[in-house]
Amino acid sequence: MESSQVAVAAADTTDPQAGLRAVASLRVLADSLELRQVEAALRAGMSWQQIADALGVTRQAVHKKYSKRIDPSILGPRRRA
Repeated sequence: MESSQVAVAAADTTDPQAGLRAVASLRVLADSLELRQVEAALRAGMSWQQIADALGVTRQAVHKKYSKRIDPSILGPRRRA
């Protein structure tokens, strides 16, 4: 099922069981996409603070969520968490 179809299913309240499964699928997709964007931002030289600002969270929150999930080669010895 395409993402747009999953979004339609998530918004449809006539079948709560299907809607909840769709919401869970969207959550997994969003989390995966966010991780990819955080990695891209770090590769582009953005700081944890800049990433946090873009996501509307604190620096500590984004660092805690992603610092151990990102590709370790991104930070390298030159960057500080």
